[in-house]
Amino acid sequence: MKSLFCDLAPLCAEIVSTAQRAYRSGLMAGTSGNLSCYAPDYNCMAITPSGMDYSAMTPEDIVLMQLDGTVLHGIKPSSEWKMHAEIYANLPAVHAIVHTHSPNATAYAVLRREIPCVLVEMLLFLGGSIEVADYAAQGSAAVGTNCLPILCRKPACLLANHGVVTTGTTLEQAYTNSIYVEDAAKIVRLAMSTGYPIPATINEEGSKPYHESISV
Repeated sequence: MKSLFCDLAPLCAEIVSTAQRAYRSGLMAGTSGNLSCYAPDYNCMAITPSGMDYSAMTPEDIVLMQLDGTVLHGIKPSSEWKMHAEIYANLPAVHAIVHTHSPNATAYAVLRREIPCVLVEMLLFLGGSIEVADYAAQGSAAVGTNCLPILCRKPACLLANHGVVTTGTTLEQAYTNSIYVEDAAKIVRLAMSTGYPIPATINEEGSKPYHESISV
């Protein structure tokens, strides 16, 4: 399988670089969180390994595997590989996934509260409010299955009592979406901490035709 890794080495390097950016940005703590990309031409998912220090991670540590769990390169994939595989298997437009435990957004996940659409950026990048997927045991395929009703409409969702999942056609897009989720959660939390209620949210449906016609 050495030739497979050689072909996908640039993708593995991008995953490591992005994971380290996410760690430095505080989106993940310790060895929590995981990132992956799907290479449809190779029927292969590249995913961060289980329990490894992000600062020590190298492209060679990235696990290459099929969606059924067959490992083609590397040792032990992230414990959440089934969630990633479930999303790729059911949403063919998704080619990258970022799963974080960013503190502000995860606080909403723990409360099982949707983050309301209060910012234009939430419409442009996240499709509106950030909804909460039903709880499922960590490491199970059900974590991914429970995300599908949301991720088929929006590129981000909260995982009840768990964290955040963002998707994209590229890893950079999925990572950017994870930044916007945490930013939105922080802004909503700060606004609510003033003691004043949020006076209004953005009308998602009414605003979409306009925002879909412009680019950022």
